[in-house]
Amino acid sequence: MILGKLLWRGFTKRCPVCGKGKLFHRWFTMLERCPRCNLRFERIEGHLTGALGINTVISIIVVIGVGILGGILTWPELPLAPLVTTITAVAALFPIFFYPFSKTVWTAIDLRMRPPEPGEVLPGFGDWLSANSAGT
Repeated sequence: MILGKLLWRGFTKRCPVCGKGKLFHRWFTMLERCPRCNLRFERIEGHLTGALGINTVISIIVVIGVGILGGILTWPELPLAPLVTTITAVAALFPIFFYPFSKTVWTAIDLRMRPPEPGEVLPGFGDWLSANSAGT
C-alpha cells in the first residue's frame, strides 16, 4: 500500500513524503526542496533522467492508447488524416503536459527504492516510509 500512496501523491504533483502541494514556481520549474518536510527533490545526480524516462514511457503508452482507441472508434472507416493528426498532436503535447507530474512520480518511485536517510527530511516526516520499507 505504501507504493500506492507514494504514486498517488506523485500523480497529484504533491510531495511523496508529506503530501504538500504547490511544489512548482511555474509549469517547468520545481522547487528545490519541499517547503514542509525539506525533502530535496533531486536526491542524487542524474535524478532528472528518471523523470524524463517516466515521461517518455507514460507518453508512449498514451499515444499508443489514443491510436488504438481512434482505430476502434472509427472502424471500419479509419479516416487516416484525422487519426494521424490527432496522434501527432497528442505525441507533441502530452509530454509537455505531463512533465511536472513525471518529476513528482519519479521522486515517489525513487523514495520507494531508496527510503529517506536520517537527516534527509525534517524529524517526524518520512518515518512511515522507512518503517514500512524495512519489512518488505
